[in-house]
Amino acid sequence: MPKTATRTFPHVMRGLEYAQSVIDGTRPACRWVRLACERQQRDLDQFAGKDSPFYFDEAAAERVCTIIEHFPHIKGIWAQHHKRIELEGWQCFIISVVFGWMCTASRTRRFRVAYVEVPRKNAKSTITSAIGNYLLACDGEAGSYVVSAANTRDQAKLVFNDAQLMARREPGFLSKFGVEVRAHVIVQPDTASKFEALSAEHSNLDGLNVHGALIDELHAHPTRGLWDVLETATGSRSQSLIWAITTAGDNRASVCYDQRNHVISILSGSVRDESYFGIIYTLDDGDDPYEEESWIKCNPNYGISIYPDGLRTKAKRAQQMPSAQPAFFTKHCNIWINAAMNWLPAGAWDKCGDDELDIQDFAHQPCYVGIDLALRSDIAALVVAFPPHKARDWWAVFGRYYLPEDTVNRTENTHFQAWETMGRLTATMGAITDFDYIIAALGDICAQYDVKEIALDPFDAGPLIVDIEKAGLPRPVEVRQTAPNLSPSMVELEGLVLSKKIKHDGDPILGWMMSNVKVARAGDLFKPIKESEEKKIDGVIGLLMCINRAMRRDQPAIGRVRVISMED
Repeated sequence: MPKTATRTFPHVMRGLEYAQSVIDGTRPACRWVRLACERQQRDLDQFAGKDSPFYFDEAAAERVCTIIEHFPHIKGIWAQHHKRIELEGWQCFIISVVFGWMCTASRTRRFRVAYVEVPRKNAKSTITSAIGNYLLACDGEAGSYVVSAANTRDQAKLVFNDAQLMARREPGFLSKFGVEVRAHVIVQPDTASKFEALSAEHSNLDGLNVHGALIDELHAHPTRGLWDVLETATGSRSQSLIWAITTAGDNRASVCYDQRNHVISILSGSVRDESYFGIIYTLDDGDDPYEEESWIKCNPNYGISIYPDGLRTKAKRAQQMPSAQPAFFTKHCNIWINAAMNWLPAGAWDKCGDDELDIQDFAHQPCYVGIDLALRSDIAALVVAFPPHKARDWWAVFGRYYLPEDTVNRTENTHFQAWETMGRLTATMGAITDFDYIIAALGDICAQYDVKEIALDPFDAGPLIVDIEKAGLPRPVEVRQTAPNLSPSMVELEGLVLSKKIKHDGDPILGWMMSNVKVARAGDLFKPIKESEEKKIDGVIGLLMCINRAMRRDQPAIGRVRVISMED
């Protein structure tokens, strides 16, 4: 703790005390909050010398907190009683860290991106609106341009409209900093600065020169287009800031989940990024989302703006109504869910991940191959699943994926492009998936492993079946994607996942596909379906076909190509 962080800087002091209480365990917090606090403590130690590239400016941090607390609440009971904002310890911590760290050489802010993931009703939008007003008028930036950015115009206006009301109700702010609140913009005429709402719906986003970009509910952005525009638009400013605040969501191919993973990499120490601050308020593995202790851990404003009775009611409803679980997990526990569906519990598939799992270690072991074919927009998935073998009592699963390069290279498919760069996705030449790549992969797999069966859906599979046989590979088994076929496989897979009897290598594509699955029920049977055309589940189908064949291994073949039906 800096020696200068005395009562002269009470907000900085509160932030440091909050961090210490998290670190010593007196305040409940998840792993990522604790690591964020430890990062601050570590930085204060390692960057204490005069030759350090960064220094912590308590006065700068204190000034931001003080100005924010001059703004009034504009919603709820606090607005009714004309209360001003009073920052809690966790808010003092985040704000003082983001605004207090400076670059020694330039005397400008160190952090250029701040990612805060926290459940609803923790006053995240209120603080964001106040920060927008600060960046507009109090940051010493000539010609400051601040935007409240969102995918839609209405969403972008939420934070901006609150900022307008705050400014209008604080005449001292208007007079001291020469600010004018107009219908669609807040301006500081003397410095030619302005603050407005901006959305992806704007006709032209080129040429922006942004000092502050405020993004509320980043998880709701379906593509990374707006994020990329803002990231580029802040590049020419000396101390620009992207302030992104969000709850959890269900789209793991989103820009939000990408940023979340980057934060986790920074906090866990696998990536070093000195310009990026991140903190995630969520639950740890094994925490019960229906217990009050868990709510306290992931909701830093619990008992302040989070009312326990209201949360208890929502939790009880979620326990009784599966349809209410996705909203409860994401909005109140900040858990990224496996899509809006009622199949695998939230986070269950992720817990089966093992980054050290390598398919090369399974040479000559028996396995099943499941293929879900696609020609253009869907992903052709080839899944290899190794059942329990000898001393190993768990399954191992690996996936390979194929898309035509025309589809991969479309502007909206940046997640496909990223997976291709990672080597997880193969882009075949042209506009149609080239099945020769799949034949070649099958040949390699059959040469290295003991392939018991190759299972596939017969739809559009005629040419591939012929080519498989011509290549001298095992005769394919057709597994139709019907509820009678897939329902038992889903039951089996669910049991494997919940008992952690299946492992994967952290495959991001299969993880994304698992999160996209919804369940369609037909009486006592059910089958996986996708929520929308964009949310692919092809790898899940391939895995279910592998499990289908493992469960039916002793059934006799029918004809030249074995066909599995209800009677099989």
